This record gives sequence, C-alpha cells and structure tokens, in this order.
Amino acid sequence: CPDKEVLEGHRDYNQVVLDVNRSIKRFPPGMEEEIRLSYQDQLVETIMRVLVHQPHLHYYQGYHDVVVTFLLVVEEDLTFALMNELSTKHLREFMYKTMDQTNQMLNYLYPIIAKASPKLEKFMLEAETGTIFCLPWLITWYGHVLNDFRHIVRLYDFFIACDPLMPIYLAAAIVLYRESEILSLEPEMPIIHSLLSRIPHDLPMEKLITHAGDLFVQYPPSMLEEEANKHQQRG
Repeated sequence: CPDKEVLEGHRDYNQVVLDVNRSIKRFPPGMEEEIRLSYQDQLVETIMRVLVHQPHLHYYQGYHDVVVTFLLVVEEDLTFALMNELSTKHLREFMYKTMDQTNQMLNYLYPIIAKASPKLEKFMLEAETGTIFCLPWLITWYGHVLNDFRHIVRLYDFFIACDPLMPIYLAAAIVLYRESEILSLEPEMPIIHSLLSRIPHDLPMEKLITHAGDLFVQYPPSMLEEEANKHQQRG
C-alpha cells in the first residue's frame, strides 16, 4: 500500500471520501458503528490503492458501490487484487475521462429489446424513454439499486464470469420482464422513466439471469454493434 500522503494527494481523493461517507446504506443493517467506520476507512484506502496503481484510470461516482460489495465478502487485500484486475477489464469502460464509452454500452439496450420485443422497443422509443434510468444499474453492477445483498453478490458472480456487456443484457431482461407494466402506461418519458427507475424488490433474479444469458447467446454484441451505433447517432 502506498504511503498515506500519496493516497491523499491523488486528484480523486476528496470525491472518494465524500462518496464513501454517503454509503451508509450499503452496509448490513445493525452493523455496529465502529465496525462500519472501520470498513469505510478500508473502502477509501482500497479505492485509492487501485487509482494510484492504475494512474490512467479515472474514478467515477458509483465505483465505491462495486468495491464495498467485494470488501464485505473478501476483506481488503483481496478486494484490492480483484478491483485492480476488474478495473482494467470489466469496469474499464466506466473509468475513462469522459462517459463516451459508458454511453456506448447503454446504446446496446434498445437493440437487445428490439430483438426480443419490437413492440416494446417501438413504444419506449416513441416515448423518448432513453437509457438514463439504467445508468446506475450498469455502473454499480446493481449494487446501488438492489436491497437484497444475496441478489447483489449473486449478480457479481455472474458478471465476473461473463462478457463486460452482460450488465446491459440483464437490464434488457429486467425491462422485458416488466413489459406489460410499461405498455399499460401513457407513452410519456417521465412516467416510464419513473417506473423503470424503481427496481421491484421481488424480481425473480435467477430467471432474469437465465434470460440475460439466453439473450446474449441469441443476440451477441457483434450482431448488435451496427444497431447500437445507429442508436448512438440518433441519441
């Protein structure tokens, strides 16, 4: 671990501390404050170790949601080792200086939905729903938006084992699962965005994971790349 002065001198240190201080809800209910504060200190240090070790990477708000999930399961040193790898692979698109690469990942959402349900895709496009509703899903690997820790760690196992685009396939699976709800609404962006921004607590996670995997096999990224580029141009 680099010296404290090196960690605290990093350009992103203050933002990391702010985000970690706001992360209380990511810790198990009933955890003693002293233990939680210790975890938060470890969280800041682990994030900064990665950023110092990988100076070309840029911290983004939501990264701490990913790191804390690993920290609660495997402790600090192994969390650093895992995040040092994942940050240059699965999470790399989120850690550029701009959000261009992240937006490109989001552009795969509608082509996936279109393959499975052209009717739903048409409805959402006409309502100008956009993709911002699922941005927090993607960049935190759903850690920020799911309340059941069992679901979160199950998804992390799934995402680690899969292509970096799998979180967007899961997003498509969730939207498709809620198709009847969406189509029952008025085709207006604020209404649909409000519905989709709130993930139900009773989602059948294993069913959705299976569906996301099936969507990936049926419609791999290489098949959807052209449509994703078109969506970016429209956007």
